[in-house]
Formats: sequence, structure tokens, C-alpha cells
Amino acid sequence: MRFRIFYGWWMVIACMIAAMLGNALGLFGVGVYLHTVVAANGWNVSLVSGATTLFYVVSAVLLIPVGSGISRFGPRPVFALGGLSMAAGVAGIGHACALWQVYLAFLLMGTGWACLSTTAIATTLAPWFERHQGRATSIASLGASAGGMLGAPALLFGIGQIGFASTTLVAGVLAIAILLPLAGLVLRHRPQDMGLLPDGLPADEKVTAAVAVPWTRVAALRTTALRSVMVTFGIGMMVQIGFLTHQVMLLAHSLSTTAVSMTVSATAIAALGGRLALARFADQIDVRLTASAVLLLAAAALGVMALFPVPIVLIGTSIVFGLTVGNITTLSPIIVRREFGASAFGLIFGVASCGIQLITALGPTFYGGLHDAFGSYRYALIMAAALDVAAAAVVVAGNVRPARRPHL
Repeated sequence: MRFRIFYGWWMVIACMIAAMLGNALGLFGVGVYLHTVVAANGWNVSLVSGATTLFYVVSAVLLIPVGSGISRFGPRPVFALGGLSMAAGVAGIGHACALWQVYLAFLLMGTGWACLSTTAIATTLAPWFERHQGRATSIASLGASAGGMLGAPALLFGIGQIGFASTTLVAGVLAIAILLPLAGLVLRHRPQDMGLLPDGLPADEKVTAAVAVPWTRVAALRTTALRSVMVTFGIGMMVQIGFLTHQVMLLAHSLSTTAVSMTVSATAIAALGGRLALARFADQIDVRLTASAVLLLAAAALGVMALFPVPIVLIGTSIVFGLTVGNITTLSPIIVRREFGASAFGLIFGVASCGIQLITALGPTFYGGLHDAFGSYRYALIMAAALDVAAAAVVVAGNVRPARRPHL
């Protein structure tokens, strides 16, 4: 049976919605939760930042089973678990009155975010596309930018209108109401299960396909190509996640609540613009050189922000940094998918993204610790800019194609 619209594109839409909720309530919501919990309880910033670090460590550890689980069983159970865990964590953070409860809520949110992460989305889409894998992954990732545009402002508005506890409860119910039907009714495992091949070719059509290389995790980890991806995007994501987690607090020193909300939204809109550009050209560009350019632009934005922390500069550099946010997230699976193929993508990118996120987990504490040590975010921003420059060099230096056959 031939579909007028290849079902893979419906999969892309489903993944886009999951990414929107996962990032609205997880990645972009974390900064709101951190700011609100600290303000409400008077706790030390670095102490509560440890809970956000737990969020990223838990999600990092789970990325390996998430990748292999989707490859083996399909995305339905993983996305359903993600919806339930995210809902429980978000609802829980709004009712936490002790530090251990905050940590438990972030642990649940970390589980949910792992199941709705870029790893989950890229692994879900890997069997469905060959020629358009870069475009499909980039389009699905647009949901993350939409989540950034809607998440923080919606949460801040809700907190102002009905309070923190009620807002997070409503958000948790919304996550369940959307993600569980999405997992059960829309998501599918492989195009072959529907009589199709990648990119919508019918199963009975003769095609010339490359022989899949039987990569294993160990063999892939021996390559310079994969190790450079892990180091580059581990650093890039650590800098990015740390900044996004602390962005509300950083801006609150100089801007009004309304201006902070608008700047966070503008950052996410810029991320959407960056992702749209990547979606248009992802299958034609040198993704490693693009990643290097993106990291250098992020470093420039952070450096200027540190040196000239006045309102107009903070707003402008936040927007420039936003242009890089989505692409730093999206480029790593595109590189791994292009250089290692689809057959073992879940296994390989699962372990790669685990390493990336373990480094990423240091981001909130990195910014929080330096803030508490020096009394401002200036030195954290300067060091973050230097790290991004180093990451830009690593991704180019690692441009060594893996062998056609792994050494087992």
C-alpha cells in the first residue's frame, strides 16, 4: 500500500511534539524551577544546582538503554515512560518543601527527558530515512525550539497567576494527556512493518543499498570520529545547558521579570531560526565545519556578554547565542548517523550521547559554583567561551572518516 504522504513524516511530526513537551518542561523548564525554588526557600544556588546536575546525570545514564531499547522494541514504550516520568517530576517539583524532594523531582524529570531526548528522537527516525535523514532529524528538533519559546514564558505566567504548585500540576497532566496517546496511536517501529522502505519507497521496489557495516559500541568508540563527537558536543552542551539553566537568574540581575521572559522567548525563537536553516541545508553541508562555526559563534556571544553585562547587550547576545542552541543539539546525531549508518545508530549514538550528557551534567554546577565563588556570572561566561573555542577545534580535528569495516 502506497501512502500519499510517507508515514515517516508523520513520525517526524510526532517526534516534534514530543521534543516540544520534553524541552518545555525539561530543558527550558529547569531554569524556571531552579529560580523559583531558590527564591521560595532561600537555599544556596550551588546546592540546588546539584539537583539539576542530577537531572542531567540520570538522563545521561539512561541514554544507552533508551537508544538500544528503541532500536530493539520501537519507540512506543520509551516515549510512554518518558511522558509518565516527566509528568510526575514536574508535578512533584511544585509541591517540594524539602531538598530531598527537589532532588527526587529532578530525578524523575531526568528520566522523562532521556526518553524524549534528541537520542530518542534521532533513534526513532533513523530507520525511516536515508537521503533525508538530516532534514528529518532537524525538522523534528524544531519542537525543542518551540518548547523553549512556549515553556518558560508559560510556566512563568502560570506561576504568576495561579502559583507554582498549581502550574506544575497542570503541566504534568498536560504531558500525560498528549504523550501517552501519541506513543500509543502514532509512533511505529520501522517502515518495513508498513510495507515500506526508508524515504517512502515501496518494499517491492528494487533499490541499490549500501551494505550495512556491523558496528559495535566498542569498535565505534575506538574511532577518532566518534570520540571527537563526544568531546566536542559534551563541551558544547555543557556550556549551553549551563547557560540555559542559569539564564533566568543571570538576566534577573539586570532586567525586569517581563524583560527576562521576553529574552528567554527570543533566545528560543533564535534557536528555531537556526534549526530552520539547518533543516534546509542539513543534507548538503559539511556538518563538522558547520558545528565548528556554530561553537565559535556561541563563544563570541558569551564573551561579549561577560565583558559588557548591560541590558541591551545581554538581550542581544542571548539572541545570538540562541541561534546556536538548537544546532549544537541537533548536529551530533546527524554526524553520527552520516558517518556510521542506520543499522547500529541506536547502539552507537546511545553510548555517544551518554558520554556527551555526562559532560553536559557539569554545566549547571559549573555556572553555579563560579557564580557563588566570584559573586557574578562574568568568570563563568569567560571560561565557557574558552571551552567552546576548544570544542570548535576538536570537531574539525576529528574529521577522520571511520573505516568501512570496524576492527572487532
